[in-house]
Amino acid sequence: MSDTNGPRALLTRIRVWLILFVVCLVLSGATAFPLVTELQLLDSSLTGWAAPAADLLPGLAEWIHRVRGGVEAADDQAPYLLYGTDWLAFAHLVIAVAFYGPYRDPVRNIWVVEFGMIACVGIVPLALICGPIRDIPFWWSVVDMSFGVIGILPLLHVRRLIKRLEALDPVQSGRP
Repeated sequence: MSDTNGPRALLTRIRVWLILFVVCLVLSGATAFPLVTELQLLDSSLTGWAAPAADLLPGLAEWIHRVRGGVEAADDQAPYLLYGTDWLAFAHLVIAVAFYGPYRDPVRNIWVVEFGMIACVGIVPLALICGPIRDIPFWWSVVDMSFGVIGILPLLHVRRLIKRLEALDPVQSGRP
């Protein structure tokens, strides 16, 4: 019978959680590239197959329609503005790559996990400050803040697992 709290088991659990987190970061980043197409599909779905959801949340449907119009206008009249979301997408991908460090050596690279936790916490004040400045509905800022709240949960768990791994013999903890 294998030890579920041994160094190998902890390292495996850490790596599984890191892979999950990286996949979510990559998906989040990749979806920032095709904004025009995504918003067209989402807006169309709210008047089509997802109309029941739009009926339940009319504010959501109105907001998506408004955002679609704005993004399409920017794409038509000032496509360089969407370059900012390309950089947002790129930043997500670069941050995802940084998590290879803790995947390879969690104890030595715990700082990457802690950096990710700080970034998750930073989402909340950013949304609370910039949301009103940019005329974003409060409920949408709450959705944005949820990414930080949800994102920090696996990182907190990974940090705890890394600290447990660190407490074990450093030679057995995956450190070279």
